[in-house]
Amino acid sequence: QVQLVESGGGLVQPGGSLGLSCAASGIFFRFYTMAWYRQAPGNERELVAEITSGGMPNYADSVKGRFTISRDNAKKMVYLQMSSLMPGDTAVYYCYARRVGENVYWGQGTQVTVSS
Repeated sequence: QVQLVESGGGLVQPGGSLGLSCAASGIFFRFYTMAWYRQAPGNERELVAEITSGGMPNYADSVKGRFTISRDNAKKMVYLQMSSLMPGDTAVYYCYARRVGENVYWGQGTQVTVSS
């Protein structure tokens, strides 16, 4: 059974920082590209950042220079460190796993709210 479990969401003030974690189980984690998506009310789900099985990151233009994605293959974890947060970053953040020829998987999401 595949599970992606996010943690670390919450309320943060504008300009603050927050870290998200995603614990994966049931997949050959090291072979998967992992990603973080987000969805704000009324908006489509959008890619925030992804990291390939080889550790190559890619970021949405809106978060470049502010967010950092990383992974720990031994722990089957993927992280998203967010800084200089803005109200526009408020959304439910989802962990995502994909591999060519395999199913894609989603976590249940964690709420991030940026507000004073």
